[in-house]
Amino acid sequence: MVTGIIGRKVGMTQVFDPDGTVHPATVIKAGPCVVVQTKDKQKDGYEAVQLGFVEERPAKVVKPLAGHYKKANVPPTRVRREVQVASGGDAVKAGDQVLASIFANGDRVDVVGASRGKGYQGVVKRHHFGGGAATHGSMFHRAPGSIGASSFPSRVVKGMRAAGRMGGGRVTVRNLKVLRVDADNHLLVVEGGIPGAPQGYLVVRKAVAPHRIKVAQVEKPKKGKK
Repeated sequence: MVTGIIGRKVGMTQVFDPDGTVHPATVIKAGPCVVVQTKDKQKDGYEAVQLGFVEERPAKVVKPLAGHYKKANVPPTRVRREVQVASGGDAVKAGDQVLASIFANGDRVDVVGASRGKGYQGVVKRHHFGGGAATHGSMFHRAPGSIGASSFPSRVVKGMRAAGRMGGGRVTVRNLKVLRVDADNHLLVVEGGIPGAPQGYLVVRKAVAPHRIKVAQVEKPKKGKK
């Protein structure tokens, strides 16, 4: 059984419960996807499938990739991602479809995507430094301050927080709750925010480490006491 699907972020909205509780939510166009390639333990050392995200516009690919899709007998896709396969499920083969119906209301999912790129930023924005005094000619407003001692170790230690490139990296948001599944329109509505801008590509997978419901334990009476 395939544990994930490729999607595209549509935007954010709100979902209301019958009692009036409001949930911030994100709408994801999940699929349809096709299986382009399967990988097994004997040949590749692990079990997974390579999915292709089917879109309205046909994709143009180079000849080597065209042969890759022709071997699977599926149309070329612009986006491909690899997701794991759960053991014990139905066998998956190239050409099979993967739809949003693999999820159900109440499921917990992880969403993997690329965060918005912020460019080159200073320490105040990038690392939330407090900055210096804003008045009385301090000349120290948004500077990083000391980055190490002079006598020892006489160098800047690794991992020092400094200005640099911010955002634009791979981000995983874990344990989001699936509020709605619209299999007919290939839509998922998950609670909370997810990385990236609208129309950005994502991978939605079943939660690797879902939250467990804590059961209250009744304290046992100590011996000798009633």
